[in-house]
Amino acid sequence: MDLILWRHAQAEEGSPDAERELTAQGRKQAQRMGLWLDRVLPSGCKILSSPTARTVQTVEALGRKYKVVPEIGPAADAHQVLLAAGWPDARGPVLVVGHQPWLGNVASLLLTGVEQNWSVKKSNAWWIAQRDREEGNAIYLKAVMAPEFFNE
Repeated sequence: MDLILWRHAQAEEGSPDAERELTAQGRKQAQRMGLWLDRVLPSGCKILSSPTARTVQTVEALGRKYKVVPEIGPAADAHQVLLAAGWPDARGPVLVVGHQPWLGNVASLLLTGVEQNWSVKKSNAWWIAQRDREEGNAIYLKAVMAPEFFNE
């Protein structure tokens, strides 16, 4: 299974938190990352989004069907996110659009076996893959991408 973690793009300050929308810069970040993800994600990729305005606006830049999952909102934890994504047994890749700190917690848990407070920058995507081997499953970091790597 492949699990792609995509942090929402830059959002406005303020409250209520769930209603904060993307800034102009955030919309550019989401568009850039969305274009790259659309090129590299398989057509059958399952896409899940937190219900906040900023995550929905971020995932909409991808231009694909997605599902809003209330269980992966800002207050979620790493285990709730992995459960929603179907890790490690989902058939095919799953893209999850969400928040810190749980994005970093999920990445650290999968890659080191210990939940740590890793930082995933705004609109960055971390692609974590799992491969079956005779000696057991191998989990590895396939890619980390940032929107500033792409031209307008």
